[in-house]
Amino acid sequence: MRLVTFSSGKGAETGFGRVGIHVGTAGAGQVLDVREAARALNLKPNGGQNCEAVFADMLAVIREEDQSLPLLRQIEAKRGALPASAVFEEAQIRLHSPIPRPLSMRDGYAFRQHVAAARKNRGVDMIPEFDLFPIYYFTNHLAVTGPGELPVRKLFLEKLDFELEVAVVIGKPGRNLRADQADDHVFGYMIMNDWSARWLQMEEMKLNLGPAKGKDFATTLGPYLVTRDELAPRRKNSPQGERFDASMKCWVNGKEVSTGNLRDMTWTFAQILERASYGVTLQPGEVIGSGTVGTGCFLELNGSKVTDNQWLKVGDEVVMEVEGLGRLVNTIALEKVDGPEPSTVSGKWRG
Repeated sequence: MRLVTFSSGKGAETGFGRVGIHVGTAGAGQVLDVREAARALNLKPNGGQNCEAVFADMLAVIREEDQSLPLLRQIEAKRGALPASAVFEEAQIRLHSPIPRPLSMRDGYAFRQHVAAARKNRGVDMIPEFDLFPIYYFTNHLAVTGPGELPVRKLFLEKLDFELEVAVVIGKPGRNLRADQADDHVFGYMIMNDWSARWLQMEEMKLNLGPAKGKDFATTLGPYLVTRDELAPRRKNSPQGERFDASMKCWVNGKEVSTGNLRDMTWTFAQILERASYGVTLQPGEVIGSGTVGTGCFLELNGSKVTDNQWLKVGDEVVMEVEGLGRLVNTIALEKVDGPEPSTVSGKWRG
């Protein structure tokens, strides 16, 4: 299934919107309002809960997947019997991030091609530790956005970049997972764009604490949260966990700039989850990104001379497409704020 969080301007909306099921053609289908559909079909969860609680938001759907997924499948199967009040054309609604406020958000570094190219462009050798264990960093789970306009402040436009990625969503709690069991704790997958302000990122990383303000202003997820079973036809099992044959592409202003494949992850999601869960309990609703696919950002493309010092600017349209996960479209805008901007003079952050 393709799950969404949406708003329509009709009916009661909580938080960032309502949970829906996307059906039909990706980008031009329909969205079924699951709470309205459950009422119309008189569906009742097992275990004493009610549909209002199970479908309160996407985090509730994920936490209660043993209750929610069977009900969602019934709604999808009976969509022809739903009243008009439970069915929306995709063009008539606003799609948010499928999980507007994840429980937490980590981002990995799993594609060797991206790491090797980025280091080569900086004139340094491939770091041998890359092959020892998968790494990740925590980013801002409170700055998640969905499809549509992306307002950014002026300093973020100093070498603003995209990063083409896929993210997993944890569905079941897990601690000290092994790679051969970790995939069973995945609820689903989304496209992830890890927006990066490279000037800020490079300045702050000189202090050896990793990316902070260069990354924490926005991460875009969506447009759909695709359940794990939906990708089964693309799945290839391995001792290191599941891999998926899914092409990954990005266009900027209609020109294709990036192409790769999810199967090329050097470290699988299962291996990343094994590392992340060592001595830590992963919880439903946590999001973990793959890291950038090879060719998946201007930092790499500029350094490899594929592009010529190209960075994103106001008005640019960024389109990401991953087979099986849909098409994520964003347009860069300048955020309007009161008060002065910090200065970039001498590389200093000043009011």
